[in-house]
Amino acid sequence: MTENKTLTITLAHINDTHSYFEPTSYQFRIEVENQVYSPFVSVGGFARLASRAQQLKANALAKNQGFLFLHAGDCFQGTLYFSLFKGKANAELLNALSIDAMALGNHELDMGNDPVGQFVRQINFPLLAGNWDLSNEYKDKLNPLRNLNNIYSFDDETRSAKYIVRDIDGERIAIFGLSLDLMADIANPDIDTPFVNALETARNTIDKIHQEGINKIILLSHLGYEGDLRLAGEVQGISVIVGGHSHVLQGDFSKLGVTSRDVYGVRVNQTVVVQAGYHALTLGHCELTFDEHGIVQQCEGKNEILIGRRFFVDASLSETVEDHIRRNVLATIHNHGNVVVCKKDPYIQSIIQNKYQPKVRQLQAQQVAFLTSPARHIRIPDEQGGSVIAPLVAKSFYYAMANRGYAPDFAIHNAGGVRNSLNAGQVSLADIAGKILPFAVPIGVYKIQGHHIATILEGAINNAISNGVAGTGSGSYPYCYHLDFKYDRHAPLGSRILNLKIMGEFGWEFVVSHRVYTGTSSAYTMKGKEGYDAILNMQDAGEVTALSMADCFIEFLADNPKTFEQSATYENAMLIP
Repeated sequence: MTENKTLTITLAHINDTHSYFEPTSYQFRIEVENQVYSPFVSVGGFARLASRAQQLKANALAKNQGFLFLHAGDCFQGTLYFSLFKGKANAELLNALSIDAMALGNHELDMGNDPVGQFVRQINFPLLAGNWDLSNEYKDKLNPLRNLNNIYSFDDETRSAKYIVRDIDGERIAIFGLSLDLMADIANPDIDTPFVNALETARNTIDKIHQEGINKIILLSHLGYEGDLRLAGEVQGISVIVGGHSHVLQGDFSKLGVTSRDVYGVRVNQTVVVQAGYHALTLGHCELTFDEHGIVQQCEGKNEILIGRRFFVDASLSETVEDHIRRNVLATIHNHGNVVVCKKDPYIQSIIQNKYQPKVRQLQAQQVAFLTSPARHIRIPDEQGGSVIAPLVAKSFYYAMANRGYAPDFAIHNAGGVRNSLNAGQVSLADIAGKILPFAVPIGVYKIQGHHIATILEGAINNAISNGVAGTGSGSYPYCYHLDFKYDRHAPLGSRILNLKIMGEFGWEFVVSHRVYTGTSSAYTMKGKEGYDAILNMQDAGEVTALSMADCFIEFLADNPKTFEQSATYENAMLIP
């Protein structure tokens, strides 16, 4: 066995790109002469990521260094490009980026395993999912994953992650991937392909890699930033963790008014941890020097915001602003050490413009509703009331399922499934599928006894406001259609839902405990996540349709164009003080 030696490489990395192929119009906050200005700049996008990665690779090769380009997961969801093309556009554009590997993110599994099965068959790089156990995958699937040669999953015999090895200057680097082991709580992996404990898998994998004589180890992680720091503190032998999921931007971007955290390349024991923001706005890169023991002796790098040359002004930088202030604002941007003015790669730009963008632009131009006043969305009702949008989305589930013969009695939708409010004016298909309901989560129907409905609602609200439970966030708050109730936050657990009624044939009537009702919700909620565990008392497994949240809402608005004019502020389930 050859002796391990020192090695220097350049590592570039991205994460949580979420189908943001085009640049984003981004607003900085810059202080000049004790006045804050808010210029807009064109930031990121895949064409700029490609150009900058190519520059970094050329620089590395000029210094006789190896180069790696890694993606730490969550390329699915986020924009109209995913709503329209699902994983196809991601596969083609990630192939064009020439990444070396990608970790499996939770949003890749929002719609179950099949979209991943299609995606993996289209990509030309390995997908690393080292704690995803595919060993008992059912054999009758349309796009099975178990025996594909470019998905590096869990090895149930060695209880470790399968990994790739890259030979650089005669030294071997092992790269393996880990995803959230509680994946079933936040995504929709098929029941036959569970996720195994990440910590144990990491330890077993490192032992196996060391047995092969390799000590330079990179973990491509979708565990979240805190999970990465925790893992680095508890597991020895990982040289670098390239992370995602938490959207953390390391580095100091305070002069631009951009939220960031920690220095770039945080060290925990002998492991370097990096993460590069989100939405293809930034590219992280570093020059890493490993010693003969696989420990990173030097990490020189940063996250970079990639911008275009054009400088967009708002009212704060109107023509009345003195020229020297405009110049100072521009200089603050261009002279920032973490900003790079970057041209767009023509090849990737041509793919976007010629193959995918026309259908996106068509969707953006198609109007489905008009708002005479803003439609507010808020997760938990306040003194002004609740969300206007979320109950209408729940109503759209009911409407779409009724149109298909399922005869639902009620609908429930979690507040976090709606992402934005709407301004007054035209509402386009793009507003619905790209802003309001950007996550392509399917809608389902289920049958459940009446006494479980109160438990579902209470569990969701308890979770949303952390009332007597360790909640996971306000996104679980339930908005409903054809259900009416009050919530008493001071009542004992299990008895906080009062006066629960359902709309029947002749008006409102009390829910009957042992009567079986038909409900409709998103597949995410039907999994019992985030306080909705009582929904798992449904009869059988329910049925998940091919319609997404956006599909239902668009159908409902198209057939009911005056929906927003007739809607009122949501008053159902207002919290009793």
